[in-house]
Amino acid sequence: MHVKEAPVRQKHAAAIHDISGLGRCSLTVALPILSAAGIQTSVIPTAVLSTHTGGFTDYTYRDLTADMKAFSTHWRTLNLTFDAIYSGYLGSFKQLEIVSEIFSELKSKDTLIMVDPVMGDHGELYSGFTKDFAAGMKKFCGRAGIIVPNITEACFMLNKPYKEGPYEKEYIEDILYGLSGLGPDNIVLTGVFFDESFLGAAIYDKNNNCIDYALDKRIGGMFHGTGDVFGSALLAALLNGFDLYRSAQLAVKFTSGSIERTYRVATDPRFGVDFERGLPELMKELMKR
Repeated sequence: MHVKEAPVRQKHAAAIHDISGLGRCSLTVALPILSAAGIQTSVIPTAVLSTHTGGFTDYTYRDLTADMKAFSTHWRTLNLTFDAIYSGYLGSFKQLEIVSEIFSELKSKDTLIMVDPVMGDHGELYSGFTKDFAAGMKKFCGRAGIIVPNITEACFMLNKPYKEGPYEKEYIEDILYGLSGLGPDNIVLTGVFFDESFLGAAIYDKNNNCIDYALDKRIGGMFHGTGDVFGSALLAALLNGFDLYRSAQLAVKFTSGSIERTYRVATDPRFGVDFERGLPELMKELMKR
C-alpha cells in the first residue's frame, strides 16, 4: 500500500539589506540564492542604489530608513512566521536601532537571527563608518544567534589589532572566543587563510565549544559581493537542515566556485562574482541531505 508522505512546510526567511541595481551584492544576491534553495524570502530594503559603492562613482542613493519600520508593522498584522531573519549592510545608527526592533517584533522562539556586520575589509572601515559605529554594531551582534564577520569587522568590534594574513590559528581562535563573548552561539569568521593556497572560514559552535575550518582554493584578487554570496549560501544550507560546519563548507565551496568562474573570464570585479551558474550545483548539494 502506498503511503502518502506528509507535505513539508516551506521555510521562510526575511532579508534586510540594500538593493544595488548593478553589482551583485546584498539583496540581488541574497534573494536569488535563498529562493533557489527553496526558501520563501521576504525583503526589507534599507536603501536603493544604482550600483554598489565599491569602485563606482556618481551612483544614485535613496535612503529607505523611514520606510523600514512600516514593513515590519504591516507584516505583524499578517501573522507571519519566520524561520530566519538575515541582516546585512546597515548604514546608520538609526538603522541598527530599527532592525533591533524588527528582530523583537518578528522573531519567534525558533527564529534564527543571522547578522553579517558589514562595515569594512582589508583592515579599514568602509567610507562613512566610524569606530563608534563599530561599537554600536558590537552591541547589535549580541541580538544574533549567528554572526558572519570578516576579520576586519571582527577586529573593530573587539578593538583588537588587525593583521594581514596568512594567519596563525592562535590569532584566529582568539578572535572567535572574543566574538562569542558578544552573545551569539555561533560564529563564522570569513577571510581566514593559513597559507597562500587555501582560503575560507573559521567556525565556532559555542554550545559545543568546537572550532572547525572550512577552506577551498584561494584565488588572488579583489572581488566584490563575496561576503553576501557566502552568507546567503550559508543560511540556505542551515535552513535546509545542514549543521553549521557542513553549511560553512558548502558556502565556502559555492563562493570559491563563483570567484573562479569570474576570474577565468576576467570580468570587471566591480560587477560582482558569477554565482548564478553555480546555483544548480549548490541545489544538488542541498538535496543530498
